[in-house]
Amino acid sequence: MTAHWQARRSGPSTHRPGDRRTAWQRDRARVLHSAAFRRLQSKTQIMNVGENDFYRTRLTHSLEAAQIGASLINQLTHVGAEHEVAMLPDLNLMETLCLAHDIGHPPFGHGGETALNFKMLPSGGFEGNGQTFRIVGKLEAYHPDHGMDLTRRTLLGLLKYPVLMPTLPAPPTAVNPGSLAQWRPAKALFACDADLLEWVLEPLSKADRSLFQMVETLPQSPWQRSKRKSLDASLMELADDIAYGVHDLEDAVVTGTLSEAQWHAHLDGVVANLNSDLANLMHQLGRQLFSHQHSVRKDAIGALVNSFVTKVHLTEIVPEAEEPLIRFNACLPESERYLLDSLKAVVFEHVINQPAIQQLRYRSQTMLLNLFTAFHTEPMRLLPQNTRARWQSAFNQDGQAAADRILCDYIAGMTDDYAERMYRNLFVI
Repeated sequence: MTAHWQARRSGPSTHRPGDRRTAWQRDRARVLHSAAFRRLQSKTQIMNVGENDFYRTRLTHSLEAAQIGASLINQLTHVGAEHEVAMLPDLNLMETLCLAHDIGHPPFGHGGETALNFKMLPSGGFEGNGQTFRIVGKLEAYHPDHGMDLTRRTLLGLLKYPVLMPTLPAPPTAVNPGSLAQWRPAKALFACDADLLEWVLEPLSKADRSLFQMVETLPQSPWQRSKRKSLDASLMELADDIAYGVHDLEDAVVTGTLSEAQWHAHLDGVVANLNSDLANLMHQLGRQLFSHQHSVRKDAIGALVNSFVTKVHLTEIVPEAEEPLIRFNACLPESERYLLDSLKAVVFEHVINQPAIQQLRYRSQTMLLNLFTAFHTEPMRLLPQNTRARWQSAFNQDGQAAADRILCDYIAGMTDDYAERMYRNLFVI
């Protein structure tokens, strides 16, 4: 791999004599030891933190995604052509991407993300993946200016959406948390982080960059979405999808949130459209998944993950691109992709969309809306001293939008527990 993909924004390191780790091993260590990564232990995956000690958190989800990512690399190393194997990320880089992919998510999952985006509409919006990019590139305290100061290839691999935020509409003066769905964020990076994006994409030719940053219009949405991601990002996203579609499904089955009748109502039609081998496997796994024997159910979960991992392959997504890292993506065959998307839909419909979860989402969104309003109204009175100093500096140099971004960084970095305690401190008598 050429040297420019191993470069760090701070330049060559000179103060670690005798350090024999690879660049990717150093990146992995920086993510693992970061405060942002530790906070994932108290951030919602789907079921709210504290509701049940079996539920996965953002931290356990990220660990499982990292294990699946390593399995994808192992599979491709054994079945890929020589030129494909040569371009794969090594295991340390793959694990780094999966461990870091969710560290920008705010408290209370996607509900919290939507609430913060609504509040940030006048100041550039909010999106969890954009916040991940901002944390690793600017906020985390490994370097005074460059966050974790990760390698360029690692940053490229974290770019699920390598484009900047579009122009956002002015928000209404007030909103009911129940109507926040229309304010889901655009999938993009923040305009204030354009300099970091420029640095990451610097090795790409003008033609490759144009191809890489193509966008498409989304149906039933005011936003456009970037069409491309790098090879490494495609592997990370596939590992994330498998962890979400299979392991979060396990949470739903074990806790009784998803019944066997609901499973069949949703999946029987899907299985009928699969190829015969996969359909036969799903008939068998459907029975095992709802077994009262934990070992049988666990074996079904492992077999389901295996059915996706063993079918991964590389495809030329942008054949005209010069740079291999954007020319190729990791993909699943059509039948496996359809099944994985269907499993994610089951989790959404029978877990996320259930009244009990939506009531918790409504409550948590209300808390974040009110927290933002309070800190925005009286920042010099209510913000912690270090955040207050950063807020004041940003306001003096670049105005209200820059100050709001500092405020948003603070709230997005809260764990679920910390946000609840802060809300009680400010609003509960």
